[in-house]
Formats: sequence, C-alpha cells, structure tokens
Amino acid sequence: MDILFLIISAVVGYALGSVNSSVIVGKMHGVDIRTKGSGNAGLTNTLRVLGKKAAILVLAGDILKGVIAVLAGILFSGWVAGTLGAYYPVIAGTLAVIGHNWPVYFNFKGGKGILTTATVIFMVDWKIGLTVLVLFVIIVFVTRYVSLGSIIGALVVPPAALIFGHDLVFIIFMLVLAALAIFRHSANIKRLIKGNENKLSFKGKQRDGSENGTV
Repeated sequence: MDILFLIISAVVGYALGSVNSSVIVGKMHGVDIRTKGSGNAGLTNTLRVLGKKAAILVLAGDILKGVIAVLAGILFSGWVAGTLGAYYPVIAGTLAVIGHNWPVYFNFKGGKGILTTATVIFMVDWKIGLTVLVLFVIIVFVTRYVSLGSIIGALVVPPAALIFGHDLVFIIFMLVLAALAIFRHSANIKRLIKGNENKLSFKGKQRDGSENGTV
C-alpha cells in the first residue's frame, strides 16, 4: 500500500506538472511560446513575448500546479500508515517539476520549472523557500539576470535543507530539484560566462523576445 501510493503520488505530480501554463496561454494568444523569444515555455519568456497579463496567468498556473501536487501528496500520506508517507508531498512536487520541464501533453518540450520548483519548496518547507526567494530577489534586483538568480537560488537549496535539519531522503530530493534547475539553465550559464546573457526588462512585450527566458 505504501509503495502504491508513492507511485500514485508520482504519477499525479507528473500529470499536474505537465499542464504547462505558458504553452496553454500562448495557444490562447495564437502562438506557440516555444517558437518565440528564447523558446522557453516559462514565465519570463511569456512576459517578454506576450506581455504582463499573459505572464500573470502563467504565474498563477505554475504556482497552482505546484501547490496542488504537494497537497495531493499530503492527502495520500494521510491515507497510509507506512514509513514512506512523509515523502509523498516532496515526491509529488518533484515530479510536478519534471512534468513542467518535459510535459507529456506537449511532446515533452516544456520550460525550466523554476517557478514550480520554488512553489514546491515553499510548500514542503517555507523556511527554505523564503531563504531562496530573498536571495533570488536580491540577485535579480542587483544584476537583472533572472537566470543568475535562479541558478544561485538552486545551489542554495540543498545546503539550506541540511541547515534546517531535514533528513537524508529529503535532502536528496532537494538535490534533484537543484540539479534539474541548473541543468535546464546550461545555455544560460554559457551566456553568463561569455557575458552576452540579456537582462530582464519590464518595458512591455516584444514579439521577437530575447534569450533570457528562465522561469
């Protein structure tokens, strides 16, 4: 029973994560967001290509699916008495991020999962989430590189989980989330090193977009 609900938690998390808000909102505007701007199906690219109203919808959608995935894990954990039940929320949340990155409904081509990752982390431990959020905001405010804030924020997650007293299994899942975020930013890392990563701007939408879509 314990293993069964673990699998169910993973499947539900992945199914929810695969509902890519950016792709759906893009289709509502008659475009495939994955072919515009940076090509990333995420919040930042949506903001750049389709504007603030569309970005707000993506923001709400990406947060909501992270919340629902973790809540589903919590619900399932209350139905069993097994030792794995405590990990259902983080398992469902991690699979939601994987679903966002590689959505089954959209040919496995999704976004980078940063917003959903942040939501999941907040849901499983708000202290880690708040630590990462503050760091992210400071870095983006100072540098205007969303990608840099996302990458450094991801690097902080595993040590923060250790500092806040979580066990090895939980820390491993935090390592997985951090690794996914960094892996999905490999192109951004190369551009940051070369010094040609574009900075975030709020001057309105631009149909051509630019290569800094990260969230």
